[in-house]
Amino acid sequence: MDGVRAVLLAGGEGRRMGPLGHGRLKPLVPFGGTSRLIDFSIANVHRSGLRDVLLLSQYEERHLMDDLHLVWNGRHHDFRIHFGPYDAVYRSSPGELPEQMPERTWPMERGTADALLSKAEYIFGQGDSAASEILVLHADHVYRFDYGSMIREHRASKAALTVSYQRIERRYVHLFGMVEFDRNGLLTAFEEKPQHPTSDLVFAAFCLFDAATLRRYLEQLNGTDWQHDISRDVIPAMLAGGEFIRGYEVKSYWEDIGTVDRYHRAHRGLLQAEPTLALADMPLTVAPEVPRRLVLDGPGGHASIVAADVVNEGKIVDSVVYPGARIGPGAQVVDCVVLPGARVPDGARLSSAVVLEDGSVQQCEAAREEVAP
Repeated sequence: MDGVRAVLLAGGEGRRMGPLGHGRLKPLVPFGGTSRLIDFSIANVHRSGLRDVLLLSQYEERHLMDDLHLVWNGRHHDFRIHFGPYDAVYRSSPGELPEQMPERTWPMERGTADALLSKAEYIFGQGDSAASEILVLHADHVYRFDYGSMIREHRASKAALTVSYQRIERRYVHLFGMVEFDRNGLLTAFEEKPQHPTSDLVFAAFCLFDAATLRRYLEQLNGTDWQHDISRDVIPAMLAGGEFIRGYEVKSYWEDIGTVDRYHRAHRGLLQAEPTLALADMPLTVAPEVPRRLVLDGPGGHASIVAADVVNEGKIVDSVVYPGARIGPGAQVVDCVVLPGARVPDGARLSSAVVLEDGSVQQCEAAREEVAP
């Protein structure tokens, strides 16, 4: 994995997630009873044998960096999250948070491509530490993946870019970036959220660039009339420029958590007879000292993921319940996600909802025509 620089784009504010996204960073939205959204990409990087991942964020970045430093840095002697211009102060404060941060001297980014430009010295490096490939990841995707095979195929092919993709029902393609390939597996079309899809293949939103090629296109686009975005600008420009771009199919589960309904539906997948992700395959970052168990309820075999310290004086069916939660006497929780420390009142009847930490309830409609599988 020498020469590969993993960068994690984590700028989301979570506005489309309603109350679930209020007062918290989208990357830190809890997921699966064990984790937060951002933990999946980080765990994948570590599992793939890379030594670190560079965080690219500007929205409440101090809050996010502090959290990740306490949760991830120091847990593994061979892995850490790199904080770019702020990394030195975190390294100087092992096991604790720095009191003061360096003054910001770089511009505010307007898009994902700007984030790559403004932190270029930390991404591309120079001399003996120069990166040969840039692995671009996002902080709101839920999946378990080893990037090793993708990296090896990319290097063997000498491609300028390898994009991940997945096959889905065509009626959902308009929610994603649509991709098309020729018979040799080379990218021929890339369109962000097409109104009239012509393919059932979508961009799975992580990709591997040849470092020098990526830098050249970023510099060419900078200062032009562009949208400052990797999917809307950089990849189409490379395609138009005739670059050698390959696809890598993601055959295992992958989910883009963009709305609260997709968030809720993704939890349903965890509780199926054949779950989209096994409980043992999810990062354990929320109250890691508390065991979780898969609970079967009744003869129908309804399953729930329940933390061992949950106080349950009611009934839990087909739900995910985080550590510290309490279900009051006579209460019923069906098809719900109950976040850490939440309280369900005595006698309450909840169905298809997210119960927030303060006890407020966000109902989920999960309209089938708008929720990707």
